[in-house]
Amino acid sequence: MIALLTGVKSSKKNYYIELKQTVEQLKRKNMQLEIMNEVMKSIKVDMSLEDILKNMMNKLSLLVRFDRWSLLLLRNDNLTLTNVYPEGSHCLEIGSVIPNKESLYWSTLINRQIIFQRLNDPCASFYEKEFLTALCLKTTLALPIYSKNKKIGVLSIGRHHESDWSMDDLAFLEQLTDHLAVSIENTELYNEVSRAKQEWEDTFKAVDDMIMVFNKELNVLQCNDSVKKFFNVSKKADISLLEEHCKTLVGETFDSQKAGYKEIYLNNHSTCELYTYPVHNNDGQIYGVIAYIKDVTEKRKMEVQLLHSGKLAAIGEMAAGVAHELNSPLTAILGNSQLLLRNATKNDSSFPLLNDIKNCGDRCKRIIKSLLTFSRQDEYIFDSCSLNTAVEQVLNLLKYQLEKKQVIIKLFLQEDLPLIEGSQPQIEQIIINLLLNAKDALEYSSIKNKEIIIKTSLHLNEVTLSVIDNGIGIEENRLSEIFHPFHTTKESEKGTGLGLSVSIGIAKAHGGIIEVTSKLNKGSTFTLKLPLQPSKLVR
Repeated sequence: MIALLTGVKSSKKNYYIELKQTVEQLKRKNMQLEIMNEVMKSIKVDMSLEDILKNMMNKLSLLVRFDRWSLLLLRNDNLTLTNVYPEGSHCLEIGSVIPNKESLYWSTLINRQIIFQRLNDPCASFYEKEFLTALCLKTTLALPIYSKNKKIGVLSIGRHHESDWSMDDLAFLEQLTDHLAVSIENTELYNEVSRAKQEWEDTFKAVDDMIMVFNKELNVLQCNDSVKKFFNVSKKADISLLEEHCKTLVGETFDSQKAGYKEIYLNNHSTCELYTYPVHNNDGQIYGVIAYIKDVTEKRKMEVQLLHSGKLAAIGEMAAGVAHELNSPLTAILGNSQLLLRNATKNDSSFPLLNDIKNCGDRCKRIIKSLLTFSRQDEYIFDSCSLNTAVEQVLNLLKYQLEKKQVIIKLFLQEDLPLIEGSQPQIEQIIINLLLNAKDALEYSSIKNKEIIIKTSLHLNEVTLSVIDNGIGIEENRLSEIFHPFHTTKESEKGTGLGLSVSIGIAKAHGGIIEVTSKLNKGSTFTLKLPLQPSKLVR
């Protein structure tokens, strides 16, 4: 009765109700703080934006009622749909651009204000209305996302019911978008830095030449895949030599603070160029040196070949000039010797002398012809020709000489060999030179069964001719020199040293090559390879 009269019981009830509401508010505040903390934590880790948002929305769903949200980011001045929750709850495709005319989201972003919109309002007309209504949403809340004064994007939250948002919820969501803006900026910045770092590393690794970064203690801080490959493949002696040269030049670069250069010759006959470049910090102090190592072995060989080609060109011009100058007096010598021989008999004392004059003149004529061919002065008339026919013509010409030396000829000519585009006389000249060289190799050999094998065949898109002898062979160290002009091992009256040089020149003019394999006292194999006519190519 006292409690009823004094109202103590009623006060207790009100007190507990208020206390309960306060506890609920504290729980709500704690939840808000937890979500804020979750967003801030995500800034410090390398989470993707999608993971950050998903983590945040899972927490937010415990605090705020919503059925769907979407994130739109400003990229290249275009408002683009980037994320949706739940996944798949969208009519516009991810990556779609929102037009800036009659757009609710653009109005939110430009005016920098929160907009609450009922979708069943007939007076409301905006671009997004059609797509949001199709998702059965009744209301949408659009919140601008700013970082200081920089536009970031828009967060859109939709509900299937028409309830309003409390001021407390709006204040919380506004704070949340501020933190979200920082999180998005940091995530995009982190991704940009990571992407730039990855691109640099990919470029660094993709360089074929060796690159190493040294510190002041001359230790390697970083190197690309080419360095690792070199250290896996090369011998210990080459590695030690390379390291020694690198550290010496790197040390000099640290001392001088200037770029350095050195040419290195390794034990495997490789030549490398070593460049060193100092790396400075913002204060201008050197803290590292980049060593760039380039293998120039092939480049040096090419330079030697170019130099050699220049010399050959000069020799060719000189040979052509000499040949033309000798032709006129040689014509008189041969003509007069032939006239004198007609009036002389074999019993005359002058006959051997005149015959020697004529033979030497003929030999000089052949030498001059070879010189002209070597200097590319002869005109090549290209037509369809048969390699088998060329072999038969040459054998008819040299048959007597070969039989006289008791050389056995074995023929293996492919019957259906296709035609090639070339000069038949020039191809025959190559075959003559190869057969005469084979005959001479057999002549110097002590073997009894002297034989030359001639093969023709078709391989892919080229025809091949092989001349194989079992003669004296060629030393390995001379194989690289046999195609040089005037290189010969024959006696002076038997060879000019131009046969193979002329042959390789003719082969190259036909787009072909001549390959040779040989073993001393075992014999040699010369293979002529010529391309087919375009219409005969194997497809």
